[in-house]
Amino acid sequence: MITGTDRVTGGAVTTPLELDGGHGEGGGQIVRTALALAVARRRAVHLRRIRVRRRRPGLQPQHLTVVRALAAVSDADVEGDTLGSTELTFVPHVLRPGEYRFDVGAIRGSAGSVSLLFQALLLPLAQAGAPSRLTLVGGTHVPWSPSVPYVTDVFLPFLEMMGVRALVALRRPGWYPGGGGEIDAVIDPAAATTGVVLDTPSTVSTVTGASLVSRLPASIAERQRGRALERLAAAGIHATIDLEVDALAKTPGTALFLGVLGRAGFTALGRRGLPAEAVADTAVDAFLRWRNSGAPVDAHLADQLVPYLAVAPTPSRLTCPELTSHLRTVAWVAEQFLPVRVRLVESSPPVIEVGSAPAPRVA
Repeated sequence: MITGTDRVTGGAVTTPLELDGGHGEGGGQIVRTALALAVARRRAVHLRRIRVRRRRPGLQPQHLTVVRALAAVSDADVEGDTLGSTELTFVPHVLRPGEYRFDVGAIRGSAGSVSLLFQALLLPLAQAGAPSRLTLVGGTHVPWSPSVPYVTDVFLPFLEMMGVRALVALRRPGWYPGGGGEIDAVIDPAAATTGVVLDTPSTVSTVTGASLVSRLPASIAERQRGRALERLAAAGIHATIDLEVDALAKTPGTALFLGVLGRAGFTALGRRGLPAEAVADTAVDAFLRWRNSGAPVDAHLADQLVPYLAVAPTPSRLTCPELTSHLRTVAWVAEQFLPVRVRLVESSPPVIEVGSAPAPRVA
């Protein structure tokens, strides 16, 4: 469903920016970041060698859904938007906020991440002249992507500090391989955004989270929560972890999420044969490694923030636990589209600098 009608800006720069889709990490992140920036800046882009080093090269259903969703909100002309394509030309024309529904599984049964799809749409739609409402269907708790609780409790609270406001509500969990989860989202226009300076460790006194099971015994969620609470208490951390038992998902699944509001989040997924206590240990171990790193944000949040730091009119500086391949790749993409420098400094902890002038410090 596409009902948006508000055309807020003129046509794109039609000479495509040439990008190597196999650069650096060489995954779907290049596609998502490049096309989100293309729509935000109304800049044509030509991607080649898309995911060429992957076991299944080229565009897969989750990537193709992003391509078509961003084309829908920008009236883009697209060539190469087929499954397995390793080359894509994308020419956006206008930014069109409105009401949209996108289903990752509509192309081919897939549990592709709704969180990654939402993040790709958020960057340009936050710069539109009117709100947008999205319904996204796919995976909500799946490997190699931020879970929906991570988006709501970590990613969006940080962006709100920068002036980007959106709400996401989980309607139905979606697990691998069935997918079929659903979220609703509202994206408000960002009147102004600002960079940030955040280079001192966060003081962590409280952790919140959720232990979730779908179509499985509630005792699994209770065991996950109990183990996490026990280990966090032993580390001197007070935690509040909700129990969530769901019967609406298409397939069974279990997860434990631990978060520090607007700073860091850690999701561990269960699987057949893995004890509930081991799921909890995975999340707690990741949390403790971050707390001991001396960085105010987690490594995944750092790379997710780079496009927003890059489009902000004021410079930013923040520290993170490590300079991951994802971070280096998204920094490279941002520099191709925008007149900014993303400087990654190998220090302890590492530093990300976007721009050159001082930025307002945040608490």
